[in-house]
Amino acid sequence: MPDVNVVVTLGLQQELVERVKAVDPRLRVTVLSPAQRRLFRGGHSPWPGYREAAADTEESEEQARGALHTTLAEAEVLFTLSLMPADLPSLAPHLRWLQLTSAGADRLLDSEVLKSGITITTASGIHAAPVGEYAVGMMVMLAKGWPGLFRAQARREWARITPQELEGSTVAVVGMGNVGQEIARLAKALNMRVLGVRRSGASLESGDYVADEIVAPLELLSVLSRSDFVVVCLPLTEETHHLIGELALRSMKPTAYLINVSRGAVVDEAALLRALTEGWIAGAGLDVFETEPLPEKSWLWQLNNVIITPHLAGETPIYNERAVDLFCENLRRYLAGEPLHNVVDPSRGY
Repeated sequence: MPDVNVVVTLGLQQELVERVKAVDPRLRVTVLSPAQRRLFRGGHSPWPGYREAAADTEESEEQARGALHTTLAEAEVLFTLSLMPADLPSLAPHLRWLQLTSAGADRLLDSEVLKSGITITTASGIHAAPVGEYAVGMMVMLAKGWPGLFRAQARREWARITPQELEGSTVAVVGMGNVGQEIARLAKALNMRVLGVRRSGASLESGDYVADEIVAPLELLSVLSRSDFVVVCLPLTEETHHLIGELALRSMKPTAYLINVSRGAVVDEAALLRALTEGWIAGAGLDVFETEPLPEKSWLWQLNNVIITPHLAGETPIYNERAVDLFCENLRRYLAGEPLHNVVDPSRGY
């Protein structure tokens, strides 16, 4: 097998770059410079507040653009964020495989990349631990009334309440992928009842799922009506866009809480605002929004029954290490001609 040109569009530590190179001597690994990475992303930041590492050497935009085009023209494998040129297939005519660092491929749903036949794999699975902990943390905070207690503390007010217990309560986990299964496992450890919603349903007899029930989406409303907490951890696709809308929210108990750790557009934000202000549900823990950053004018900021965080549920100090470990395993599989982990099905969008 001839040499394989691998292009990394991330600002990885050198130790992690060496880990990629060590997979096989046939790999020719090129890491884009900060200027080249900015051009590759079209000048967009991967997330609000992101700051690119400073370049070690001076590189004009013209030099960076030329080097980027040359590098992409020879690339066979790309290890990257989901922000990329719309015309990537023409810029990288030899590209065969694209490894994303994100759990979803929703940014590529309408792109030529998804339609090009290039194999796309995601980093699904590396977020399970931090997102699982986040979801449980949200349930604890909401059940124990911590948002109100924190506000009382700021007012120096001795505001006693009667907190709820998680033990014995029911959580609906909408989406039983890697993240959903981890949330279910942690919830069961707290003696909660777990109702899982999975695209194709599943048999509990297989032993693959830690849940009391697994149902298909057709039974979603029934599950919502029986749950004290609803955790949404679905990929964003045409099917799941605004899946949690007015009908779903009205199906929930008025004492129930919604937690969204998936994508903002899975929840109809206008319907959610009404649900929170009119008392259809008790409150929400939101890490994702239809527009990010959440606009200052959004009424969600002003609601006392909402906890808002800036799309950080999956973040961890070892994020890059986990992403690189997954990429290295997929590189080994790619070179050996074995099936890759987390291949995106274009017809499903994940």
